[in-house]
Amino acid sequence: MPLQHHPLSREFPELKDALRRLIGEDGHFARLAEEYEELDKRIYEVESGRVAMDELMLAGLKMQRVSLKDELADRMRAAG
Repeated sequence: MPLQHHPLSREFPELKDALRRLIGEDGHFARLAEEYEELDKRIYEVESGRVAMDELMLAGLKMQRVSLKDELADRMRAAG
């Protein structure tokens, strides 16, 4: 499987309008979305071999990303 980023816009194309609106209107949501994108970039850097990290730490980052993704998805769906 090719290595790729997982931006929110690609993960939730059906919620792109809610994503844009919430990023512009909700500061807390915008910070969470930024944190998600930064985690995704860190994970990509490790998985691509550019940055070294032990597997346990990488797994922890992935769990954080999933948790943020779930929270952001819930907020986007609620905003419809």
